[in-house]
Amino acid sequence: MRFLFAAGLSLLGALPAGAVDIREVTSPGGIHAWLVEEHSIPFTALELRFEGGTSLDAPGKRGATLLMMALLEEGSGALDSQGFAEARERLAASFEFDAHDDAATVSAKMLTENRGEAVALLKQALTDPHFDAEAIDRVKGQVASIIRSNEKDPGEIATRAFDGLAFGAHPYGSSRYGTLDSVAGLTRDDLLAAKAAVLARDRLFVAAVGDIGAEELGTMLDDLFGGLPEKGAPMPPRAEMGLSGGVSIIDYASPQSVVMFGQAGIKRDDPDFYAAYVLNHILGGGGFAARLMDEVREKRGLTYGISSWLSPMDLAETWQGSFASANEKVAEAVQVVRDVWAKVAAEGVTEAELDAAKTYLTGSYPLRFDGNGPIANILVGMQSERLPASYVNDRNAYIEAVTPDDITRVAKRLMDAGALRFVVVGQPVGLTATD
Repeated sequence: MRFLFAAGLSLLGALPAGAVDIREVTSPGGIHAWLVEEHSIPFTALELRFEGGTSLDAPGKRGATLLMMALLEEGSGALDSQGFAEARERLAASFEFDAHDDAATVSAKMLTENRGEAVALLKQALTDPHFDAEAIDRVKGQVASIIRSNEKDPGEIATRAFDGLAFGAHPYGSSRYGTLDSVAGLTRDDLLAAKAAVLARDRLFVAAVGDIGAEELGTMLDDLFGGLPEKGAPMPPRAEMGLSGGVSIIDYASPQSVVMFGQAGIKRDDPDFYAAYVLNHILGGGGFAARLMDEVREKRGLTYGISSWLSPMDLAETWQGSFASANEKVAEAVQVVRDVWAKVAAEGVTEAELDAAKTYLTGSYPLRFDGNGPIANILVGMQSERLPASYVNDRNAYIEAVTPDDITRVAKRLMDAGALRFVVVGQPVGLTATD
């Protein structure tokens, strides 16, 4: 069984994206899912995503959603925590529960011969968790340990400070883990309220990949989710972008400074998104071939590594980057980032850079489809981004269609070196805070 389970992880590995045949399934009860059938090995991966995630934490209850998700496998139905773990092990099933800014997620993997029992166990966790006092206290302790560790981590400190500046009092502006005080104050009733707010059918996306047919999947969907409430809590409003250009410095005793930087970004459904995506790859997403890496590391030796990324979240969009540099070099590194940002905004990129980016981005895309679990995760992500099933076939064409003029236009539209906010955690020499 363990061999089959492991083999299923790479069952669909190295397939071209276009070879993934996605079926859209609707259960008799009206629950929608995407399915990729592969019956050569008796194994299925199931990916669930509940929209809203930790952004649905109630006021004053930060950390409730994450704590609730962490407790789903700590006893349910007639099973205590140990009994649940033993049942899952006996079935050779795997369940992973997590929560992020925009989604609460469940990843499940199961063998065909045990699928009925595995689904029943997962349903029990989703619909009838105990939230016992002992388990709550134990998992609270684990979360508190993470919070304390993050409070001493310069990268986490920079991230939290950047998010606070960008999003203020919106849930995006604070850690999904909550604070020591907010987590300590959470009660069983708070966890039940968080469950009702998040784990509801009106915000559910489902993908299944493996040894299951459409009819079997439809029956499973109704069985698995029939006990969940039809509607969850209202989604929070969009976050108001609070970023402005300048430098924030947080004193931290270390020989180097950690830097987060960024500005406003672009929505995932913006017509210019693909041009911006390619542009970011050239700027800071392409490893050693990226402009920022070349200018900051290769030419000047100011850092071991620097990267940038687009972050189109459900309720806000940013364009961010990060690096670490020796305290005596960080001021120069910050200026180089500004200069590169301004030059690309004014001039765009070269045709050679654009061609290389397209080659990499189109060639690497099929490699993402490297197993049942990763494919299920891709499919559920596509659904949550409101992309059609045909996207797996069309995506590379969108990248190929980006022209030099598109890059130039989008760079001028989006990039603003004066709007970059740098959050520096360390003891930088020759750098002055401007906030």
